[in-house]
Amino acid sequence: MTFDDHKFRLGQVLVVCAPSGTGKSTLIAMLREEYPDFGFSISYTTRAPRGVEQDGREYHFVSRETFVAMRSRGAFCEWAEVHGNFYGTATKPVEEMLHRGQDVLFDIDVQGAKQLKKTFYKGTFVFLLPPSREELVRRLKGRGTDSEESIAKRLTNASGELAQAEWFDYWVVNDDLAEAYDELKAVYLAGRCKPSLRPGILDNIMQTWKNNG
Repeated sequence: MTFDDHKFRLGQVLVVCAPSGTGKSTLIAMLREEYPDFGFSISYTTRAPRGVEQDGREYHFVSRETFVAMRSRGAFCEWAEVHGNFYGTATKPVEEMLHRGQDVLFDIDVQGAKQLKKTFYKGTFVFLLPPSREELVRRLKGRGTDSEESIAKRLTNASGELAQAEWFDYWVVNDDLAEAYDELKAVYLAGRCKPSLRPGILDNIMQTWKNNG
């Protein structure tokens, strides 16, 4: 008899946060390449479409009044105001993916992660750490895209974000990229094995004893 784990598994919410310059985008891209079935929830925003952006593809573009009404009735698992526009992730589509057994990956800032923690408290929350302040400065300068003023602001923000790392479930230090990826991957795979995401699996296996009793 072959055991089909997919019949008994709920999806996992995987939340990854990091200060700018830590290498989060690279690590997430590596994870998505190896595991391309991650679910993706299209966010809502009150800003206007840019260029070739289409409603329902890049974002759900809604009016400020619609967004506020949705927020008031608790439709968002996380939301934020950025440069005068609202952005938010609707809870229902995420829950639907999870119930289908599809994992959902969030690449998000610390404040958004804290909101997600309230809704998806059984999720896996990972904070990526730079090995040192000096190394973070080197990486930010090495990108060649930030002014000295911008780098100083990012370092100040990084200090505030690091102060909140303590409530995350896992810490991964991105000193060596390959090692950091191995650790992130291990955390993700371990999270898939949480008993809370495998309802009924033990009862089903125990039933095989009764059937052969």
